[in-house]
Amino acid sequence: MSERKVLNKYYPPDFDPAKIPRLRLGKSRQIKVRLVSPFAMRCATCGQWIGKGTKFNARKELVESESFHSIPIHRFYIRCQRCAAEITFKTDPENNNYVAEHGAQRNFEPWREQHAINEQIKEEREEEESNPMLKLESRTEQSRREMEVMDALDEVRVLNARGERMGDEVVKAVRARAEREKRTREEEEEEEDEEEARRVFGSGRIKRVCEDEVVMAREVEPRVKVKSSTVERALRGVKAIKKKEPVVSEPVPESSLSGMLAAYGSDSDDSD
Repeated sequence: MSERKVLNKYYPPDFDPAKIPRLRLGKSRQIKVRLVSPFAMRCATCGQWIGKGTKFNARKELVESESFHSIPIHRFYIRCQRCAAEITFKTDPENNNYVAEHGAQRNFEPWREQHAINEQIKEEREEEESNPMLKLESRTEQSRREMEVMDALDEVRVLNARGERMGDEVVKAVRARAEREKRTREEEEEEEDEEEARRVFGSGRIKRVCEDEVVMAREVEPRVKVKSSTVERALRGVKAIKKKEPVVSEPVPESSLSGMLAAYGSDSDDSD
């Protein structure tokens, strides 16, 4: 137990380190490493989303046939968390990034596209500065575009000025023409409707009264103004007549009738 705590080991006198066989490992061998996903991706087999920063047990190897200015390129192997499909990606020293190689598709990142566009513009400017012919061509193209823009602006200004010079008469004429066209279109639609109705319901004539005819008839009719008090009195008189009961003659008693006849007879005797 005490041997594990000592710092020095015993080497025999005849020890020769050159005689120890060394393990020869190839350059293309794979090494197990622990890493996180450098970008968000989607598995091409099952569609599982793999977010950026997810931890994996991966295998790393050196790509022998590829390099960038003597900078080696490494390939990594990982497996999907859901279907265990193999996914590979490798380093991209040129763009200081990683490239999805097999088994997965990298998510779209708009800032990467903008960065690539900016880099392309920067390279074109540097090339123009170094080449005077390209610089002259770019200036010619820019001046041509400016002339086209100025011509379009002049055309728009002319159209605006022409519209401002148009008077009220022209505007009224245009509106009247639009109204006539609208009225003609409505009449054609009505004729088509009437023709369809005749075809469906028979040969009977169907006359439709337009709104304009109704309005004209109302205007032609005389309007007689009657006082409200006169109307009320007339209505009260009609109601009173309806409510009045017929007069029934009362029956005459028999005793009074006989007395009257007797008196009439006595008067006639005295006169004789």
